[in-house]
Amino acid sequence: MSQQVRERPAVGARRLGYTIAVVVNAAMLYAVNVVPGWEVLPFLTADTAAVIPAVNASMAVGLVANALYAVHDPPWFKAFGDAVTTVVGLVAVVRLWQVFPFDFGAATFDWELLVRWVLVVGIVGSVIAIVVALVSLVRAAAGSAAGGPAPRTS
Repeated sequence: MSQQVRERPAVGARRLGYTIAVVVNAAMLYAVNVVPGWEVLPFLTADTAAVIPAVNASMAVGLVANALYAVHDPPWFKAFGDAVTTVVGLVAVVRLWQVFPFDFGAATFDWELLVRWVLVVGIVGSVIAIVVALVSLVRAAAGSAAGGPAPRTS
């Protein structure tokens, strides 16, 4: 059975995507910490202050990783960065689960249950994504060490 090799998008398209991710992460960091700030959301409690450092770290690591990818993104580097950003994101989601800084009042819908389920999906998805990134890292490193095909750069 032949193994199908998936082509990477052109370097310009990748750089555009990375740049958009940098801008989105910067805007989210600004929105959470400056204007309007997380305090304006009525369903967040004062306990949110305990999770903000982890959430900020997740966004900041994503911003830095994407800025680095825009300059240099060989497959091994991208896989390593994806693993790191996902681990930091997992820490943030686990912290949200632990603190659970949400108060939905007397809503008729069980928002707490829904948010708990979304957090579980985020945790499970993050664990899977970390495994995938590590496998990609090993494969990319093995391919480059074995003199595999040069990565597409254009």
